[in-house]
Amino acid sequence: MVDGTKKQSLTDNTIGALLMLNASKHGSEIALREKERGIWKETTWAEYAEEVVACAAGLEKIGVKPGKAVLILGDNRARLYGGMLAISMLGAFAMPAYPGATLDELKHFLGEVEIVAAIAEDQEQVDKILELKEAGAKGIDHIIYDEARGLGFYEIDGLMSWDHLIEVGTHDLNEAPGRRDEILHRSKPEDPAIFLHSSGTTGKPKGIVLSQKNVFAAAKNGHDAGAYGEAEEILAYLPMAWVGDYAITVAAALLYRFTVNVPERQETVVRDMREIAPTFYLAAPRSWDQMLTTIQVGMEDSTRLKKWLYHFFMDRAIASETRKLNGKSGGALEPLGRLLGELLVFGPIKDQFGMSRLKNAFTGGEAIGEDTFVFYRALGIKLRQFYGQTEISAISAMQSPNEVRLHTVGKPAPGVEVKIDDSGEILLRSDSVFAGYYNKPEASAEALEDGWLRTGDAGYLEENGQLVVLGRVSEVMYTAGGERYVPNYIENRLKFSPYIKDAAVVGAGLDELTAMVCVDFEAVGHWAEVNGVPYVSYSDLSQRDEVAALLHEAFQRVNKAVTEPLRLQRFVSLPKEFDPDDGEITRTRKLRRKVVQERYADVIAALYDGSKEVHVSAQVTYETGEVGKVERSLPIREV
Repeated sequence: MVDGTKKQSLTDNTIGALLMLNASKHGSEIALREKERGIWKETTWAEYAEEVVACAAGLEKIGVKPGKAVLILGDNRARLYGGMLAISMLGAFAMPAYPGATLDELKHFLGEVEIVAAIAEDQEQVDKILELKEAGAKGIDHIIYDEARGLGFYEIDGLMSWDHLIEVGTHDLNEAPGRRDEILHRSKPEDPAIFLHSSGTTGKPKGIVLSQKNVFAAAKNGHDAGAYGEAEEILAYLPMAWVGDYAITVAAALLYRFTVNVPERQETVVRDMREIAPTFYLAAPRSWDQMLTTIQVGMEDSTRLKKWLYHFFMDRAIASETRKLNGKSGGALEPLGRLLGELLVFGPIKDQFGMSRLKNAFTGGEAIGEDTFVFYRALGIKLRQFYGQTEISAISAMQSPNEVRLHTVGKPAPGVEVKIDDSGEILLRSDSVFAGYYNKPEASAEALEDGWLRTGDAGYLEENGQLVVLGRVSEVMYTAGGERYVPNYIENRLKFSPYIKDAAVVGAGLDELTAMVCVDFEAVGHWAEVNGVPYVSYSDLSQRDEVAALLHEAFQRVNKAVTEPLRLQRFVSLPKEFDPDDGEITRTRKLRRKVVQERYADVIAALYDGSKEVHVSAQVTYETGEVGKVERSLPIREV
């Protein structure tokens, strides 16, 4: 903990020791807020510590111990976070899964380690676990649920409410007065903090156990790099199974006493964010894009005067920010324009979207579009990019507020070393690097070399120390003419368009590059409504000639940014989105290239054989779990 009286190194802390320290020195401060039925309920550090310790005692009573795992399933809830801390204090594995995880994905987790219990958000997630057990899966003898609605009449052995678990734990603590402190001091820095998984773009996800030393080292590295300070207000809305959420919402929050605000539901995040007005905010590029689209749509629907004011100040601010990014200075009157713009336009927009108090704003996971990035910087939000992986506990490099370049991810964070090997692969070394993939010695040996993590990403360091990430080393490909390219690099730039949600670039071993794209239904649908373009479904909208014109603009923009041999020549707009339930992308929306190329082999062939159109029968998995087909003839369009 950041405390002058604490001699112990920050990275030598444990979850139990930090929880106890926060409770004893800052017990009356707010650790958590959770919105329930429209009301924000607050929990102090003292109250939070007591509940987590009681949870740990209760979990130990039902068989949770070192070497065993507990599945965490659901959207962000305060009790699920508390459960993760309690599990780690026992030396066991807290294993969060994505709320939309399929039965096959959960079966894979059961095959890795013995899962003795699960903490589920609600009836939907409980039913999923029961269905898993009915399918023959062994383990998960106990299921603890947070929300009781719909579960009152379930008569199932091992099913209990969170409140009952806390009662069991509290009774156990009262029976043995010294047990509370024993649980708080039990774990060591080398003990597990969290059991996460790789994205699984090339196969089954690999288990990644991050130790408590790993996650607190990463949290310290982020703090020392200026990503956040003490006592930040944050919104816990990112998937709990993603390392970025754990790094900020759990590790950094414990180490630097953040107040964690848990929204009521995923659907209320925007409204809840406005009420909280966080000081730190991390979002994927797609989230920043969606917010920008909402702002622009709102302005177009406003009065003529408001539109004029918006464009007057916004256009000038964007031009100013673009000059700064290009190393140029502004005019003498810019500060005055900035002040008036903040009063009339920028301030009200930021207030409307809960960004009025933002001190640190980040994007990561993939490249962000130039227009989006510059817009937020012009709005007065010092948006920055960061780079990290699950294997290094999320944080490895980031941009500083006043040293931002669009093509870089910033400098290595303090405590992180970076080098580039002869093949162009980025290697990282830090106390935050994991010890290896769970029960996979061969994969671990490939990933770790003399203490260095082989990231699998291609990149280079500029003379000023800024890191440039090009894409996956495994995805460096060559055209028939020997031109080297990274498809993910081009795909990300296609996705800079608000109208393109996903893209797959094709061309390895071929004369030209082509692409398959999936339109963003929300953005394109709104555009169609505003412009009077009729449609009846995603499949119909994606093939409209008017929509193709929007896509043409995106392709032409990308072609201007690449060398002539790598310009995209043709494209197809697919009749459905890439879907993790269909196995085409991962839960973190990374392309499973092999699956896509096999599934759309006929489309790829048509892109190169001179065809004018191609008939496709695409697999679709509905919300009910049923699998169907979308059949459509798709035009092959020239760029």
